[in-house]
Amino acid sequence: MYPLGRQFEVDYSKAKSDKKAIVQGARFRISVISERIVRLEYSPNGQFLDKPTQLVRRRNIGLPDFSVRQDANVLEVTTKYFSLSYIKEQPFVGTKVDPMKTLKITLLSRDRDRRKDWYVGHPEARNLLGNMVSVDVNIPQNLQKGLYSIDGFASIDDSYSKVIEEDGTMGDVLPNHFDMYVFMYDRDFRQTLFDYFKMTGAPAMIPRYALGNWWSRNTIYTDESLHNLIRHFERETIPISVMLFDHDWHIRNTETEKKLKVGYTFNHDFIQDPKAMIQEFHRRGIRVGVVVNPTGGIYPHEMYYPQASQYLGVTDNSVIPFDPLNPKHIDVLFKMFLHPLEAQGVDFFWNDSTGNMDVTQLWALNHYMYLDSGRNSNERAMILGRGGVFAPHRYPVLYGGSSEISWKALKSLPFMYLNAANIGVSWWSHDVGGNHGGIEDGELYLRYVQLSTFGPILRFHGARGRYYKKEPWVWDAKTFSIAANYLRLRHRLIPYIYTEAYNYTKSGVPLIQPFYYNYMWVYDDDNYRNQYYFGSQLLVCPILEPKDPVMNRSIHKFFVPDGVWYDWVTGKKFPGNKKYVSFFKEDDYPVFAHAGSIIPISNRSDYNNIGLPTDLEIQIFPGVSNTYTLYEDDGVTALYREGYFLKTSIDYNYMRDNYTVIIRSIDGKSGIAPERRNYKMVFRNTKHADDVIVYFNNEKLESQNYVDGNDFIVEIKGAPTIGQLTINCKGKDIEIDTIRLVNDELDSVLMDLKIETYLKEDIARIIFSDATVDKKRIGIRKLKKSGLSKEYIGLFLKLLDYMNDI
Repeated sequence: MYPLGRQFEVDYSKAKSDKKAIVQGARFRISVISERIVRLEYSPNGQFLDKPTQLVRRRNIGLPDFSVRQDANVLEVTTKYFSLSYIKEQPFVGTKVDPMKTLKITLLSRDRDRRKDWYVGHPEARNLLGNMVSVDVNIPQNLQKGLYSIDGFASIDDSYSKVIEEDGTMGDVLPNHFDMYVFMYDRDFRQTLFDYFKMTGAPAMIPRYALGNWWSRNTIYTDESLHNLIRHFERETIPISVMLFDHDWHIRNTETEKKLKVGYTFNHDFIQDPKAMIQEFHRRGIRVGVVVNPTGGIYPHEMYYPQASQYLGVTDNSVIPFDPLNPKHIDVLFKMFLHPLEAQGVDFFWNDSTGNMDVTQLWALNHYMYLDSGRNSNERAMILGRGGVFAPHRYPVLYGGSSEISWKALKSLPFMYLNAANIGVSWWSHDVGGNHGGIEDGELYLRYVQLSTFGPILRFHGARGRYYKKEPWVWDAKTFSIAANYLRLRHRLIPYIYTEAYNYTKSGVPLIQPFYYNYMWVYDDDNYRNQYYFGSQLLVCPILEPKDPVMNRSIHKFFVPDGVWYDWVTGKKFPGNKKYVSFFKEDDYPVFAHAGSIIPISNRSDYNNIGLPTDLEIQIFPGVSNTYTLYEDDGVTALYREGYFLKTSIDYNYMRDNYTVIIRSIDGKSGIAPERRNYKMVFRNTKHADDVIVYFNNEKLESQNYVDGNDFIVEIKGAPTIGQLTINCKGKDIEIDTIRLVNDELDSVLMDLKIETYLKEDIARIIFSDATVDKKRIGIRKLKKSGLSKEYIGLFLKLLDYMNDI
């Protein structure tokens, strides 16, 4: 064995199932992992595997409740969720015609019509998939499987993945060893996902800076152009948190090679003092990542090539090939090439390796690079790379690949990334605005930015070329203004997103949850299937198609779930369990908060504010009492594992016309958050309250309050973060019942159309009358005689169809 380092060592203590959860024969072993998961092993020579694999770290996740019945020939294992029948010592084979040939597992659903049999070789045709490497890399269909299935069961074959030795090196699995995990969960997918995370490892806690705006271009940056770029962002008050360098950061041209995609040495013709440059980024609150492609090998021009060639026995001054499964190659990569870059200040690496690698090699490189980046507690592990298929949730952030600039590409993104939740993945990233080709279009650019604002990772990246428009300020004034506002909003949302990131790591609740988990029918409906929950408080219904050119709005259908929901921007109320059609301008985006939502955001957006805010805004929607726990830590180290964090409860007690909010620290340590904070309480859809009282513990505090549009604002300056802050607002009829009215939206559309004003009056009288839809259509057509053009007649007939559908 080759000693890689302590950061790669593996804990074997729970890799083996509890003996009480195992039923074993001469050639078979069946392990009940949980009430929902069973492991099937068959080995002709009676050898079974108790080592961790690429996929599975732990098999002892708690002793489940199950029963066993068996005789000399037949074995039956039963839990609350499934019943397994097996003819002992026989290979696990079966067919659709005869599933009981040797083994079958019956789903014990509460609904009798869902009680189905699974067998080895089952097609699992209703598995909704989820695994991917990236949009520009294809993998076999058997590797694309996720855990979520309409049938309520799924399986993962672990027979061919590598084993992980105790020192962290990789070895081969046992020969002729069948090893499969079957998940039988019926409708309890979230609990199964939690079990899966216990087996494979919890989702990684990403650094706080990863949740801000990332900037990257496939272009040559110099000291001067970098200075100008950052000053431009600052001048426009657009925050960024990550500067990600594409391949031109390193030496690309040598005497024998041109446009190398592998390199570890800064090109000093462009960046004279890399360490000083990175220090300046850090001073401005910006982290730095650089792309690497280790599979391209190590070239003789690299600084530490002589030492590497001597160590690896290369004597002809040739390119040293790289094998991510060779521990010596991994050791050389880190100690001689990546660690020196970290010493210059590089915060993380973008692993852009694909080439001829198989998924095992890609996984190995992600695995080792990620673990090495977190080798000490001073820096939290971080990597950007394509998905390695085996438990990719452990190695964020995942690189979605190079995508085309098109509406088609935009439309495909949410569904692919939502499906990633089916295998427990949240931290996917895509190229905001698309990467290459296509036609640059301001509306498309904005819809990308808006989708990404309410997505896992917001990362710009564009292909080389003068006419790719990624910088917000190269667009027209309107597009620039809207894009800049959403990029500022993204940074303001970090306190909320980071809390949800913690919940994902701690409780296994993904940041992104497909809407079809709760409403399965939307999966087959293009109008609604891309909707998703963004954390616990928000619902996003993405706009993925261009606007109607005549109306100058996007006609967008969406479905609001049970309960009462509010438009994030306007505060309009939407009664739930209902389909809607709305008409969105380019600066609007359909994001909804449920009644009682509590959303903590930063009250500053004009700087790279990835740290814990001293100005905290808490938006609260009326209608239902609720509690939200804000999570905070230093955002960059692993000290949170040792208790260096702070949890703050935000308790909203709702009574009509009488709101009380209690903010109090409930767990963790002092010194994590700022000692004092300025709080801005935003009570949505609320008039001016007659009586506002603020206390910290038992001491009455001064506050300011005022109305801003439909919101009531209470501001408290310099309140301590450790202790209890209480805000009570009451009055008479202070809640604004802003029901969403489609007539108001249509009136707004009509107001903006370039139609003669007298015709608008005639159109309004027809559309907003009590006449039937058919009579309204006739009335609109008759306006042709008054000069209403054919295109506007068609528009209003279409709007009447939408009104009829509501």
